[in-house]
Amino acid sequence: MINFLRRGSKNNVEAFNIIAHRRRWYTLSLVILIPCMVALIVFGLRLGIDFTGGSVIEVQGQTDREVILQVASNSKLENPIITSSGDSTLIRYRLPGDDSNQEELQKQFEGQLQGMGLSIVSFNQVGPSVSSDLGKNALISIGLMSLAIIIYMTFVFRKVPKGVSALSFGVTAIQALLHDALFVLGVFAILGEFAGIEVDTYIVTAILTVIGFSVHDTIVVFDRIRENLSKTEGKFEEIVNTSLQETLVRSLNTSLVVILVLFALFLFGGESTKYFVLALLLGMVSGTYSSIFVASPLLVTWHNVVEKHQSKPQKTKKVRK
Repeated sequence: MINFLRRGSKNNVEAFNIIAHRRRWYTLSLVILIPCMVALIVFGLRLGIDFTGGSVIEVQGQTDREVILQVASNSKLENPIITSSGDSTLIRYRLPGDDSNQEELQKQFEGQLQGMGLSIVSFNQVGPSVSSDLGKNALISIGLMSLAIIIYMTFVFRKVPKGVSALSFGVTAIQALLHDALFVLGVFAILGEFAGIEVDTYIVTAILTVIGFSVHDTIVVFDRIRENLSKTEGKFEEIVNTSLQETLVRSLNTSLVVILVLFALFLFGGESTKYFVLALLLGMVSGTYSSIFVASPLLVTWHNVVEKHQSKPQKTKKVRK
């Protein structure tokens, strides 16, 4: 299927005109993103203890996940998350906020763990102020990275032929990566509401990774557009579509390999990395789509709007004598 465009006839390639059907891609994106935005507004994200505060205890020894979950439930611990690596196990949880016997519950839980033959290596508490700082830093890092990408891409594409805005390359790339981030966050808002899945720092890391992948894939297409603009004459829309056709097979092949690996990790990987891999998987699928069907069409739309505005006759003010 991927090689269809490469082996197909000229008519087949022309029929698959991505830019000419850009309104369809915009509509599809809206159909996907509107439920995500509604979920974020109505449900919000179910934040983990990294952002809301809680306790982290590390134990060593042979553990049974289901048994620890049962022990945590008996101790009235909230939202326990178990991450195992070899003989070491991290248990994250919250103590009941309305219970005055938190210290007693904590000692009870530690005693039950030791009764299972586990040795407690460390115990830490994440306070609300620390978790609040983590949330702010996550938002700041995404904002600064977006600004840096706009500046970088505007600088890199500053030598595009006259009539094409270098700034448009940076801004449309940011719109595409925001498309991917919003999709992933929206899905986790839905999963948080109906499956109780929490967003932690690993999910934020996955989103930042997805943004980097999306920008990389978009730059490959934009760089081909710049090359074709300098050596090919014709309408901007046609040059962009030709550039997409030339990079489409490469982008799909590369993305498909990554998606297959992530899908295998999601199915057969450990429980501790399941939702981290899920965030990467969702982001890679969305990033592949946005770099082809969102970023370049937005670039054409931007160019057409600017060109239309510049072609309007300027009104001259009459000077009174």
